[in-house]
Amino acid sequence: MEDNLFDKLREMTGMVPERFSILEQQIDVKLQMEYFKYSKKLKKDIKKEQPIDPETINLYEPEYTNDALKELLVKLASLDNPKAFRVIEDYTKNGRPELLDWSVLAMQENKMLLESSLLNENQVFISTGLGGKGTMLRYFVVLIGADLNEFAEFQRKIITSEFDFSLKNSQSELEQIDFFENYATMLVLIPFEVAFQNVFKTALEECNQFGNFLKPNFLVTNVKVLSKKEIKDFVEKNELPDADKLDQFELDTNDDEA
Repeated sequence: MEDNLFDKLREMTGMVPERFSILEQQIDVKLQMEYFKYSKKLKKDIKKEQPIDPETINLYEPEYTNDALKELLVKLASLDNPKAFRVIEDYTKNGRPELLDWSVLAMQENKMLLESSLLNENQVFISTGLGGKGTMLRYFVVLIGADLNEFAEFQRKIITSEFDFSLKNSQSELEQIDFFENYATMLVLIPFEVAFQNVFKTALEECNQFGNFLKPNFLVTNVKVLSKKEIKDFVEKNELPDADKLDQFELDTNDDEA
Protein backbone atom coordinates (compact mmCIF):
# COMPACT_ATOMS: atom_id res chain seq x y z
CA MET A 1 0.00 0.00 0.00
CA GLU A 2 1.45 3.36 -0.99
CA ASP A 3 -0.95 5.47 1.04
CA ASN A 4 0.67 6.92 4.13
CA LEU A 5 -0.82 8.37 7.29
CA PHE A 6 -0.75 11.93 6.00
CA ASP A 7 -2.61 11.01 2.80
CA LYS A 8 -5.29 9.18 4.76
CA LEU A 9 -5.76 12.04 7.22
CA ARG A 10 -5.85 14.62 4.46
CA GLU A 11 -8.40 12.56 2.56
CA MET A 12 -10.61 12.32 5.65
CA THR A 13 -10.31 15.93 6.77
CA GLY A 14 -9.14 17.96 3.79
CA MET A 15 -6.65 19.60 6.13
CA VAL A 16 -3.02 20.66 5.71
CA PRO A 17 -0.22 19.72 8.18
CA GLU A 18 -0.42 23.05 10.03
CA ARG A 19 -3.87 22.03 11.31
CA PHE A 20 -2.65 18.75 12.76
CA SER A 21 -1.55 18.72 16.39
CA ILE A 22 0.72 15.88 17.52
CA LEU A 23 1.04 14.86 21.14
CA GLU A 24 4.77 15.11 21.81
CA GLN A 25 4.98 13.26 25.12
CA GLN A 26 5.24 9.50 25.41
CA ILE A 27 2.05 8.52 27.23
CA ASP A 28 0.68 5.01 27.58
CA VAL A 29 -2.09 4.42 25.04
CA LYS A 30 -4.34 2.84 27.68
CA LEU A 31 -4.14 6.00 29.79
CA GLN A 32 -4.91 8.14 26.72
CA MET A 33 -8.01 6.07 26.02
CA GLU A 34 -9.04 6.31 29.68
CA TYR A 35 -8.62 10.09 29.63
CA PHE A 36 -10.63 10.76 26.48
CA LYS A 37 -13.37 8.32 27.47
CA TYR A 38 -13.63 10.08 30.84
CA SER A 39 -13.54 13.50 29.19
CA LYS A 40 -16.34 12.60 26.79
CA LYS A 41 -18.53 11.30 29.62
CA LEU A 42 -17.84 14.29 31.86
CA LYS A 43 -18.66 16.80 29.12
CA LYS A 44 -22.22 15.51 29.04
CA ASP A 45 -22.56 16.27 32.74
CA ILE A 46 -20.79 19.64 32.51
CA LYS A 47 -23.54 20.99 30.27
CA LYS A 48 -25.95 20.67 33.20
CA GLU A 49 -23.62 22.40 35.66
CA GLN A 50 -22.35 25.92 36.26
CA PRO A 51 -18.92 26.23 34.57
CA ILE A 52 -16.00 26.35 37.00
CA ASP A 53 -13.96 29.56 37.29
CA PRO A 54 -10.24 28.96 36.58
CA GLU A 55 -9.34 31.97 38.72
CA THR A 56 -10.84 30.38 41.82
CA ILE A 57 -9.49 26.86 41.29
CA ASN A 58 -6.47 25.85 43.36
CA LEU A 59 -5.23 22.48 42.18
CA TYR A 60 -2.67 22.37 44.97
CA GLU A 61 -5.18 21.97 47.80
CA PRO A 62 -3.76 19.04 49.85
CA GLU A 63 -7.18 17.56 50.60
CA TYR A 64 -7.91 16.87 46.92
CA THR A 65 -7.74 13.19 46.00
CA ASN A 66 -6.20 12.16 42.70
CA ASP A 67 -9.66 11.36 41.35
CA ALA A 68 -10.91 14.83 42.30
CA LEU A 69 -7.92 16.43 40.59
CA LYS A 70 -8.50 14.37 37.44
CA GLU A 71 -12.06 15.65 37.30
CA LEU A 72 -10.98 19.27 37.82
CA LEU A 73 -8.32 19.01 35.12
CA VAL A 74 -10.84 17.66 32.62
CA LYS A 75 -13.31 20.38 33.53
CA LEU A 76 -10.63 23.04 33.05
CA ALA A 77 -9.72 21.49 29.70
CA SER A 78 -13.30 22.00 28.52
CA LEU A 79 -13.17 25.79 29.05
CA ASP A 80 -12.60 28.12 26.10
CA ASN A 81 -10.52 30.36 28.34
CA PRO A 82 -6.74 31.03 28.18
CA LYS A 83 -6.67 31.29 31.98
CA ALA A 84 -7.74 27.66 32.20
CA PHE A 85 -4.83 26.71 29.95
CA ARG A 86 -2.35 28.55 32.17
CA VAL A 87 -3.72 26.81 35.28
CA ILE A 88 -3.31 23.38 33.66
CA GLU A 89 0.11 24.27 32.24
CA ASP A 90 1.35 25.29 35.68
CA TYR A 91 0.10 22.02 37.12
CA THR A 92 2.03 20.00 34.52
CA LYS A 93 5.18 21.64 35.88
CA ASN A 94 4.47 21.64 39.60
CA GLY A 95 1.68 19.15 40.27
CA ARG A 96 1.70 15.60 41.59
CA PRO A 97 4.09 13.43 39.55
CA GLU A 98 1.56 10.60 39.28
CA LEU A 99 -0.86 12.98 37.51
CA LEU A 100 1.67 14.39 35.04
CA ASP A 101 0.45 12.40 32.03
CA TRP A 102 -3.19 13.16 32.85
CA SER A 103 -2.48 16.88 33.14
CA VAL A 104 -0.51 16.86 29.88
CA LEU A 105 -3.52 15.34 28.10
CA ALA A 106 -5.78 17.97 29.67
CA MET A 107 -3.43 20.72 28.53
CA GLN A 108 -3.36 19.32 25.00
CA GLU A 109 -7.15 19.08 24.88
CA ASN A 110 -7.55 22.66 26.06
CA LYS A 111 -4.92 23.88 23.61
CA MET A 112 -6.85 22.28 20.75
CA LEU A 113 -10.07 23.92 21.94
CA LEU A 114 -8.46 27.37 22.14
CA GLU A 115 -6.80 27.04 18.72
CA SER A 116 -10.02 25.86 17.08
CA SER A 117 -11.91 28.78 18.61
CA LEU A 118 -9.25 31.34 17.68
CA LEU A 119 -8.85 30.13 14.10
CA ASN A 120 -12.54 29.31 13.68
CA GLU A 121 -11.65 25.90 12.26
CA ASN A 122 -11.30 22.43 13.72
CA GLN A 123 -7.89 20.98 14.49
CA VAL A 124 -6.95 17.30 14.21
CA PHE A 125 -5.29 15.77 17.26
CA ILE A 126 -2.88 12.90 16.63
CA SER A 127 -1.65 10.87 19.57
CA THR A 128 0.38 7.67 19.80
CA GLY A 129 2.01 5.88 22.70
CA LEU A 130 5.45 7.11 21.65
CA GLY A 131 4.42 10.69 20.93
CA GLY A 132 6.30 12.91 18.49
CA LYS A 133 7.79 16.32 17.88
CA GLY A 134 6.39 19.12 15.73
CA THR A 135 4.84 17.37 12.73
CA MET A 136 6.88 14.19 13.25
CA LEU A 137 5.76 10.92 14.83
CA ARG A 138 8.09 8.76 16.91
CA TYR A 139 8.62 5.10 15.99
CA PHE A 140 10.42 2.22 17.68
CA VAL A 141 12.24 0.10 15.11
CA VAL A 142 13.85 -3.32 15.48
CA LEU A 143 16.35 -4.68 12.95
CA ILE A 144 17.28 -8.36 13.05
CA GLY A 145 20.62 -9.88 12.17
CA ALA A 146 20.74 -12.52 9.45
CA ASP A 147 22.43 -14.91 11.90
CA LEU A 148 22.49 -15.29 15.67
CA ASN A 149 25.86 -13.63 16.21
CA GLU A 150 26.21 -10.18 17.73
CA PHE A 151 26.82 -7.40 15.23
CA ALA A 152 30.50 -6.68 14.61
CA GLU A 153 31.70 -3.15 15.32
CA PHE A 154 31.89 -2.26 11.61
CA GLN A 155 28.31 -3.53 11.11
CA ARG A 156 27.08 -1.33 13.96
CA LYS A 157 28.76 1.66 12.36
CA ILE A 158 27.20 0.85 8.98
CA ILE A 159 23.70 0.55 10.46
CA THR A 160 24.07 3.81 12.37
CA SER A 161 25.51 5.68 9.39
CA GLU A 162 23.07 4.41 6.76
CA PHE A 163 19.94 4.93 8.84
CA ASP A 164 21.06 8.36 9.98
CA PHE A 165 21.71 9.33 6.35
CA SER A 166 18.43 7.90 5.03
CA LEU A 167 16.41 9.55 7.79
CA LYS A 168 18.02 12.95 7.29
CA ASN A 169 17.29 12.71 3.55
CA SER A 170 13.60 12.37 4.49
CA GLN A 171 13.66 15.31 6.93
CA SER A 172 13.59 12.74 9.71
CA GLU A 173 15.72 12.15 12.79
CA LEU A 174 17.53 9.25 14.44
CA GLU A 175 17.06 9.91 18.16
CA GLN A 176 18.59 6.78 19.64
CA ILE A 177 20.14 3.51 18.54
CA ASP A 178 21.10 0.50 20.66
CA PHE A 179 22.39 -3.00 19.99
CA PHE A 180 21.96 -6.29 21.84
CA GLU A 181 22.71 -9.80 20.59
CA ASN A 182 21.66 -9.89 16.93
CA TYR A 183 19.21 -6.99 17.22
CA ALA A 184 19.43 -3.24 16.62
CA THR A 185 16.75 -1.01 18.10
CA MET A 186 16.07 2.61 17.21
CA LEU A 187 13.86 5.51 18.19
CA VAL A 188 13.24 7.69 15.16
CA LEU A 189 11.16 10.76 14.32
CA ILE A 190 9.51 10.84 10.90
CA PRO A 191 7.11 13.43 9.42
CA PHE A 192 3.71 11.79 9.15
CA GLU A 193 3.49 12.76 5.47
CA VAL A 194 6.50 10.52 4.79
CA ALA A 195 5.96 6.82 4.01
CA PHE A 196 8.17 5.44 6.79
CA GLN A 197 8.46 1.94 5.34
CA ASN A 198 10.28 3.33 2.28
CA VAL A 199 12.79 5.15 4.48
CA PHE A 200 13.62 2.01 6.46
CA LYS A 201 13.66 -0.25 3.41
CA THR A 202 16.14 2.01 1.59
CA ALA A 203 18.49 2.19 4.58
CA LEU A 204 18.32 -1.56 5.17
CA GLU A 205 19.12 -2.32 1.53
CA GLU A 206 22.13 0.02 1.69
CA CYS A 207 23.36 -1.77 4.82
CA ASN A 208 23.11 -5.13 3.08
CA GLN A 209 25.38 -3.94 0.29
CA PHE A 210 28.11 -4.73 2.83
CA GLY A 211 27.36 -8.40 3.27
CA ASN A 212 23.63 -9.12 3.66
CA PHE A 213 23.97 -9.19 7.44
CA LEU A 214 20.40 -7.94 8.11
CA LYS A 215 17.13 -9.76 7.54
CA PRO A 216 15.00 -7.99 4.90
CA ASN A 217 12.04 -7.58 7.28
CA PHE A 218 11.89 -5.55 10.46
CA LEU A 219 9.57 -4.55 13.30
CA VAL A 220 8.05 -1.06 13.66
CA THR A 221 5.62 0.27 16.28
CA ASN A 222 4.53 3.68 17.53
CA VAL A 223 2.73 2.26 20.57
CA LYS A 224 5.60 1.73 23.01
CA VAL A 225 9.28 0.85 23.41
CA LEU A 226 9.50 -2.93 23.54
CA SER A 227 11.69 -4.67 26.10
CA LYS A 228 14.38 -7.13 25.02
CA LYS A 229 12.19 -10.02 26.17
CA GLU A 230 9.18 -8.71 24.24
CA ILE A 231 11.29 -8.36 21.10
CA LYS A 232 12.76 -11.86 21.31
CA ASP A 233 9.42 -13.47 22.19
CA PHE A 234 7.66 -11.68 19.36
CA VAL A 235 10.26 -12.57 16.73
CA GLU A 236 10.23 -16.21 17.85
CA LYS A 237 6.43 -16.46 17.70
CA ASN A 238 5.67 -14.37 14.62
CA GLU A 239 6.67 -14.15 11.01
CA LEU A 240 7.49 -10.52 10.28
CA PRO A 241 6.16 -9.05 7.02
CA ASP A 242 8.30 -7.81 4.18
CA ALA A 243 8.96 -4.06 4.20
CA ASP A 244 6.45 -3.32 1.46
CA LYS A 245 3.64 -5.02 3.44
CA LEU A 246 4.08 -3.22 6.76
CA ASP A 247 0.86 -1.24 6.23
CA GLN A 248 -1.08 -4.51 6.49
CA PHE A 249 0.61 -5.64 9.70
CA GLU A 250 -0.69 -5.11 13.23
CA LEU A 251 1.43 -5.46 16.36
CA ASP A 252 -0.31 -6.60 19.55
CA THR A 253 1.31 -4.76 22.46
CA ASN A 254 -1.22 -5.67 25.13
CA ASP A 255 1.35 -7.88 26.84
CA ASP A 256 2.73 -5.82 29.73
CA GLU A 257 5.65 -8.10 30.55
CA ALA A 258 8.88 -6.19 31.24
